[in-house]
Amino acid sequence: MSGALTRGAIPAIAKGDQIQNPVLQAVNVRRLDGGSGLPRFRLVMSDGVHFVSSFMLATQLNVLVEQKEIDVNCVCKIKKYIVNTLKDGRRVVVIMDLEVLKCASDVGGKIGEPVLYVEGAAQTTSPTSNPPARPFKQQSSCDSEAPMNRGPPKDFGKQKAFSDPPNTPGGTQSKVVPIASLNPYQSKWTVRARITNKSQIRTWSNSRGEGKLFSMEIVDESGEIRVTGFNEQVDKYYSVIEVNKVYYISKGTLKIANKQYTNVKNDYEMTLSNDTSIVPCDDAGNVPMVQFDFVPIEELVNKEKDSVVDVIGICKSYDEVTKITTKANKEVSKRAVHLMDVSGKVITTTLWGEEAEKFDGSGQPVLAIKGARLSDFGGRSLSVLFSSTLMVNPDVPEAFKLRGWFDSEGHTLEGSSMSEMKGAGGGITNWKTLSEVKTENLGHGDKADYFTCVATIVYLRKENCMYQACPTQDCNKKVVDQQNGLFRCEKCDKEFPNFKYRMILSANIADFGDNQWVTCFQESAEAMLGKSGDYLGELRESNEQAFDEVFQNANFRTYTFRNRVKLETYNDESRIKASVLDVKPVDHKEYSKRLLVNIRKHASQ
Repeated sequence: MSGALTRGAIPAIAKGDQIQNPVLQAVNVRRLDGGSGLPRFRLVMSDGVHFVSSFMLATQLNVLVEQKEIDVNCVCKIKKYIVNTLKDGRRVVVIMDLEVLKCASDVGGKIGEPVLYVEGAAQTTSPTSNPPARPFKQQSSCDSEAPMNRGPPKDFGKQKAFSDPPNTPGGTQSKVVPIASLNPYQSKWTVRARITNKSQIRTWSNSRGEGKLFSMEIVDESGEIRVTGFNEQVDKYYSVIEVNKVYYISKGTLKIANKQYTNVKNDYEMTLSNDTSIVPCDDAGNVPMVQFDFVPIEELVNKEKDSVVDVIGICKSYDEVTKITTKANKEVSKRAVHLMDVSGKVITTTLWGEEAEKFDGSGQPVLAIKGARLSDFGGRSLSVLFSSTLMVNPDVPEAFKLRGWFDSEGHTLEGSSMSEMKGAGGGITNWKTLSEVKTENLGHGDKADYFTCVATIVYLRKENCMYQACPTQDCNKKVVDQQNGLFRCEKCDKEFPNFKYRMILSANIADFGDNQWVTCFQESAEAMLGKSGDYLGELRESNEQAFDEVFQNANFRTYTFRNRVKLETYNDESRIKASVLDVKPVDHKEYSKRLLVNIRKHASQ
């Protein structure tokens, strides 16, 4: 019965031998929740003669358990593994890569009559019962593995996947372990990892004092982790650590990660200490580059506010740098960058500080951002955090695919905004037809929606379209005629000998599919009528026929309208109120390009 498995593989692995692609059976699978973040899975593996319960699945393989590919009694080929020795001498085999040869339903049951392997002895304990060996203490997802051998680590398990680190400054030497196996209950460890991101130095000042810090993210074959250095460590390491270089890092402090500030997929985070050693590694080997988990821009609408996400997009356009003053009375630079991906959706992303000042969006580069925070400001928008990684034209497959799409067809696409984004024309680029506005129930949410449309004026309601307002520049309050040559503004609590005309114009606009009543305020009303409010006010008093002609001449003219829609309730009656924020002449060249793209899109379907 055990012929299908690699007989003798379990003792060989326990003795430190490297077995090439051993075939083993998973006789038990157990989920271990480490407190927060991704779960870990412990496997009891059998070679048909012996079994041990110290195999742990790397987190990138969790999906195989979740999809039931790895299940009790399935047969697997272990293509890559690393043996990790914990501080108390226990050993864990971290499976980095495997192939399921036979699923559990095809195997039908346990192969052979395996017993628990203990070096120097054989026991007759079933892998699904409690073994007589001393039970392990489950401290964390990494420290919860039952031991292969309770003895001292001696010469067990040389790790071929990593080379040994150089001697530390104190003259000792620690075994290189995978990042995925790190936990607060280990003391002696070294990781070999690549620096994928290094933040700027940040300072703080509060009642307890002041200081500075920086953070970085490191990655190896097994996973990633966030690392933070404070004060002395900033002075010691910040200037010498280079992004994309590989280092041996040992003797850091590990604690539960605060997921509010990072989306690094690790239950723990590392803090540098005075005992920490960081030594350059000349042999980069198979240490990977930055790991992304990109979320398509169109799917951000389904994410919770304040989620931390990875995104990639073409820099469709970008704004100039501006300065703002924070609550702490510090001046900070900011810049808005508008990203678009193959979905045609555009999202505004804010860069801060030095990144905002140095950013060059000429040539419409591809931007990959790891760890941006999602906001619902103006719909959906992103902000690059202190801990985020920003890469311009990164060397990743998604970037090459996006560049090819944009150069071939995406550059003709206007883009549909997911945020209140002003493009080069000053308008929101969330293009909609008037029928789409109604069928998609825009404006029915908790916040207003914004859209842009091309429509024709079919009727203007000139009755009560003007009022006499306060002449003060920043006040548009309606004045009261005192019947003595003076006009009183209740808001300013003053009387004036004159007033200005303000407009609130109701208009019905239509496109090929539907029509919509909209409210136009001063600037948009003047743009549609082609006359100033003061001129129209005087004209109404002096020549009513000429006044009417102005409105007649404005009918059946076509414009690009930027609108705001919101469901409002008045006297227990709810209705959609649409306001025109901006009116522009139609750019027929750009409009034609957008129509052609839509025609191709529908034709391909």
